[in-house]
Amino acid sequence: MKNNHLIQTVILCGGAGTRLWPASRKYYPKQFLPLVTERTLLQDTAARLDDFTMDSWRIAEPIIVCNEEHRFLVAEQIRQLDRNAARIMLEPVGRNTAPALTLAALAAVEQGDDPVLLVMPADHAIQDSAAFFGAVRAGTEMAAKDYLVTFGVVPGRPETGYGYLLAGENITAERAQAAEASPAVCRLERFVEKPDMETATEYVQSGNYLWNSGIFMMRASVWLEKLNQFRPDIMASCQQAFDSQLSDGDFSRLDSAIFSECPSDSIDYAVMEKVASESSCVVALDAEWSDVGAWRALWDISKRDEDGNVTRGDVCSHATRNSLLFSESRLVTAVGLDNIVVVETADAVLVADKDQAQDVKLIVNQLIDGDRAEPSFHRRIHRPWGTYENVDVSERFQVKRIVVNPGATLSLQMHHHRAEHWIVVTGTAKVTCGDKVFLVTENQSTYISVGEKHRLENPGMVPLELIEVQCGSYLGEDDIVRYDDNYGRADT
Repeated sequence: MKNNHLIQTVILCGGAGTRLWPASRKYYPKQFLPLVTERTLLQDTAARLDDFTMDSWRIAEPIIVCNEEHRFLVAEQIRQLDRNAARIMLEPVGRNTAPALTLAALAAVEQGDDPVLLVMPADHAIQDSAAFFGAVRAGTEMAAKDYLVTFGVVPGRPETGYGYLLAGENITAERAQAAEASPAVCRLERFVEKPDMETATEYVQSGNYLWNSGIFMMRASVWLEKLNQFRPDIMASCQQAFDSQLSDGDFSRLDSAIFSECPSDSIDYAVMEKVASESSCVVALDAEWSDVGAWRALWDISKRDEDGNVTRGDVCSHATRNSLLFSESRLVTAVGLDNIVVVETADAVLVADKDQAQDVKLIVNQLIDGDRAEPSFHRRIHRPWGTYENVDVSERFQVKRIVVNPGATLSLQMHHHRAEHWIVVTGTAKVTCGDKVFLVTENQSTYISVGEKHRLENPGMVPLELIEVQCGSYLGEDDIVRYDDNYGRADT
């Protein structure tokens, strides 16, 4: 029997966050960072409905759609919340939001339900939970009547960085609980692309336009029906990829060859802009929303001191106003600055005028063109078993700090061109080297020769920290042959 009073949250976790470089990188983008609260943006999104209540409705654990390379980050951050995802679906390539939502909708109906989907990007911030809950209740009522619902943020200022929604006739009276609910519900007349400042000012002054939040609600069956009507090519590709998926522990893996052929399109373009206003509506959202799209946006929503500064980490300033100063690994000092962004990480520093900080993506493009690693990786690299951090590197040696999580195991592997020296700093290492298996404890070391099959494990209850010194003619990460791996990573 179908559960018609189920809200299935869908978290779309595929953003790159290039305008928040150097904190956000390709392989560790902004949704995995604690930018607004002590939790990451993904964790805040997953927990967003924790206190939500609505008569006769229940909330399902989220379906998360993410890039395949982020799978272990997603799983670990959800685990840290002490909860589970209903499903983590892995996209081998990005195909925008319409295919991602379609995969989630297919997963939802496969369970025998026809839930209302609440579709949320993983990298947004919403600080007024009560107002958000009111908007979700309004959206749920309309989605239960087979409306396609989007949420429009009440604009506080003209903004050229957002798309807009033109709200039509107010249909709040169609809601069963309209008398006790504040968010306005209007017919959705049209989507408008990002305007120039003059046009954005006219939109805000008219009172008829809302920012496009990228948050949606609809029944799973309604989305699939409308997508099949307007983009049957996307529907067919997603259905084929979904039918061929493989289960891999916590993950649902899509066939790379099949999904790569799927057309790329957004929820807006594929369906929402094509449906008649009679079957779509927009709920006004006034809940301190932000897409945290650039450093200026983060400054806007953060708590500021008496000088208008937002600071984090080891920061000392004098005669500095209206600035954002972030330190990750060392002391940052500022004197006489106004309206400036300074972001320090272990391997890069950004200094920018706050009003031009969104153009950091142009710097990222320059770095990519120069074949630099900084747009993609932090100095600390996250792996499913823990992390490693490059400490020093030269032509024939490299020094790394390695942390292995309790109970975690690296792959059984071999290197053609380098030898490795391991010095244990804290914890206990279980080492496989050739035919030998032995323990290495604090202040002890061992040596892995070139071509020797080896493995590193942490059998203890505390993190294992060690220093690895690599020596050899080639030190690239691709010099690895995996014989066995607990995490399903392909041989390299």
